Amino acid sequence: MNRKRAGRRLQLVAAAYSAWNRYLFFRLSPQRAHDAVIGSLRLLERNRAAAAVARKLRGLSPGSVTIEVGGARLSSPLILAAGLLKGDGFADEAEALRAVAAGRNIIPGWRIMPALAGPVEFGSFTRQPRLGNEGTVLWREAESRSTQNRVGLRNPGARAAARFLGDRRSQLPPEFGINIAVSPGVTEIDQQEREVVDSLDFFLDAGVHPTWFTLNLSCPNTEDDPQGFQLESETKRLCGALIARLRDRGLDIPLWAKISPGLDAEQYGALMRVFHEVGVKAVVATNTMPRPTPGADSESAGVGGGALFADALDAVRKLYEARRRGGYDVDVIACGGILDGASFDAYRALGVKAGQYWSALVYRGPMAAAIIESELAQDEHEYEAVRRESLA
Repeated sequence: MNRKRAGRRLQLVAAAYSAWNRYLFFRLSPQRAHDAVIGSLRLLERNRAAAAVARKLRGLSPGSVTIEVGGARLSSPLILAAGLLKGDGFADEAEALRAVAAGRNIIPGWRIMPALAGPVEFGSFTRQPRLGNEGTVLWREAESRSTQNRVGLRNPGARAAARFLGDRRSQLPPEFGINIAVSPGVTEIDQQEREVVDSLDFFLDAGVHPTWFTLNLSCPNTEDDPQGFQLESETKRLCGALIARLRDRGLDIPLWAKISPGLDAEQYGALMRVFHEVGVKAVVATNTMPRPTPGADSESAGVGGGALFADALDAVRKLYEARRRGGYDVDVIACGGILDGASFDAYRALGVKAGQYWSALVYRGPMAAAIIESELAQDEHEYEAVRRESLA
């Protein structure tokens, strides 16, 4: 499709979604709106034709050049971040496995969202299922186009998620990632290592071979608000164990690592050195930023979207500085406040080739990636026109 025509159509989609947001979606609480989205995905996936329609909508994208980043080849520079496609929570593994055996869709959106958005990351998945936190766990701030959550890593657990996706492996998208996390509250390094390696094995044993795996080293939205497993020794141990297991199995699946914002330059430098030494192919910068929840200063939740942008951009800048100083062969994937072409361009100016997004789904709609790509394409078209004029 002609880029200019595609861009116009996507702007119409964006305008329609914005109006729908104002008059319907944003009249619901963030919690109810999210539940409605998950319910809609579950309902749509009962009809296989819905995925075909989603692919048609995806065709409105102006089209991207295939990129290679973090040892993976992607059809788009924008990846739906982990968090939406993580599935239902369960009290225990037996209950989760019974749900899979009964044919229940425990990961709503697993088919629709890749068809609509392109590259996606499933998870985060912990070794055991988690019900997540109780009460209100989602907030939004429309003025800054931000979101905040303390969902608490609700997920069906790695074994059940692997079995669910494995049963559908012939229908899985051509490009996707699997995000693995250590269970909150697990502090003993040997158990942490067992958990992440077990989780990896569950997916591989089920025949689920993603385009990449991500180790989530930062989970700020859990009940005990851990600061993550980002000390040099823990990072080396956990990342090294996963890469060793992949190599033992003869698999060339790259490992990425997701880290926190707000670290100092020395900490980011140490992490980049460790990633380079053990063979991590990319670092995702960043996860959400812990902030007090609205109306409860004693409670913390992870902020994403516009309010995270400056901190995530600063983290990416420091990581690139460390990469240049050390000559580290580790790509940086941006994540934090990618809401439009301008915000993604700010990351690209630092050297970023790919980024992850989540809050953009809330504020730009399910076609967010295509809309942002069209804005990038328009900016590049205008720049090229000015350049040609200056050379004339």
